Amino acid sequence: MADKYGQVGYGSSETGWGRKAAILVVDWQTAFTDPRYALGGLERLHRARDRTAELLYFARSRGVPVATCYTAYCSSRDMPFWKVQAVRDEFFYGHPCTEIDPRIFDARDFTYCKNAPSMFFQTPLITFLVRQQVDTVVITGCTTSGCVRATIVDAFSYGLRVQVAEDCCGDAEEGPHRDTLRDCGRRYADITDSQRVMQRLESAAKVA
Repeated sequence: MADKYGQVGYGSSETGWGRKAAILVVDWQTAFTDPRYALGGLERLHRARDRTAELLYFARSRGVPVATCYTAYCSSRDMPFWKVQAVRDEFFYGHPCTEIDPRIFDARDFTYCKNAPSMFFQTPLITFLVRQQVDTVVITGCTTSGCVRATIVDAFSYGLRVQVAEDCCGDAEEGPHRDTLRDCGRRYADITDSQRVMQRLESAAKVA
């Protein structure tokens, strides 16, 4: 099948890496990783969570900044019109499903709550990245076709270099996961994996 996007110039260059990277962790909260909850029994997400945990352990040991978010609301009155039943039923402050997965959580990270798909929308994330002098973000988390994609688009829109660790992102189905990464790779980001990210971070640590 002909690649019409490629023929007209989509994906014609790489984003590349800048001077300093941070890891962004989208919604690895127990709502998506603990089978007790409606969205928590998806094995594809569990595998991506485990790969993210390995990447974070490596990155933290080399002083790479990490920003982690979860999604929660005070009540239905401050919640967008989500079409996901579990969000409407469970995603409230104090509910255990909003806790960061214990494999992911680290008290040294910048951890905060978001209330929209993107990690950037009306959150303090940009302030954190500016203070850390970050120009490149490595995006991980769930779900690929939802909050991960929204975060990719906003990171791109803020002028950051965007790297997406494919094996550290998860979705309910393979198709939306692949389609989202393929499309974002044409437009906004480089699609990579945790192994290549770790190699890059190791090289940067040696130079520093």
